[in-house]
Amino acid sequence: MRILLTNDDGIEAEGLECLERIARTLSDDVWVCAPQTEQSGKGRGITLTEPLRVNRLGEKRFAVTGTPTDCVVLAVNDLMPDKPDLVLSGVNRGHNVGEDCSYSGTVAGALQGMAFGIRSIALSQSLERFHDEVTAHWETAEAYAPAIISRLLERSWASGVVMNLNFPARPPEAVTEVEVTRQGFRDIGEMHAVKRTDLRGRDYYWMSFRGTKHDHPVGTDLRAMDEGKISVTPLHIDLTHPASVHDLKSVLGGVPPKGLAG
Repeated sequence: MRILLTNDDGIEAEGLECLERIARTLSDDVWVCAPQTEQSGKGRGITLTEPLRVNRLGEKRFAVTGTPTDCVVLAVNDLMPDKPDLVLSGVNRGHNVGEDCSYSGTVAGALQGMAFGIRSIALSQSLERFHDEVTAHWETAEAYAPAIISRLLERSWASGVVMNLNFPARPPEAVTEVEVTRQGFRDIGEMHAVKRTDLRGRDYYWMSFRGTKHDHPVGTDLRAMDEGKISVTPLHIDLTHPASVHDLKSVLGGVPPKGLAG
């Protein structure tokens, strides 16, 4: 099995080292193509207005001056001799649950693999607190990811689906359960901009999260993190809301309307 690894924390990230160890329990044909610098929060962004530079760091290891999506596109189309059998993206420093999934570069790397028809998995390790001094429990992801990935690969997946794995902020011995979850949603008010002033007296803003505690619904990825469980969420890129499609067909469809409603 040929495996491609990418991430959004950058080529030198501890989480990528963790992912390499995980991947090598599954195969000895492991390729790495990751951003030169951190690309957190870039979602499915692609680089269109400037060239991409590739720095070859080894026979199967590349750093790219772009996003996770750029990395997967370049790796699959240009840098690898054949298409990989599996794309693993991560292990992200911090979980990717709830609405994180829509702007996560980690999830985006997996989605691009899926777009190429490759089975793809995003992996993230939750933190007790998001701060530089906090050390992630990489050993938790490393302890459980290989067996979970193996079980996932034993089954067929629906077309267009990626698997989103999140490991709780606990040591391995404190994790007792895996839960297949659905994507949850936080209070939208948690995201906000902090206003500050630079040394020249000019205002600037820094995006932040309030991190308010909530009682998240049972069965969601957010609740699984709260309860110290490993969360496995099948995600897909289809953003259509089927119920609304059904409802709108009663007022729109056929000849375009010309008069105002009411």
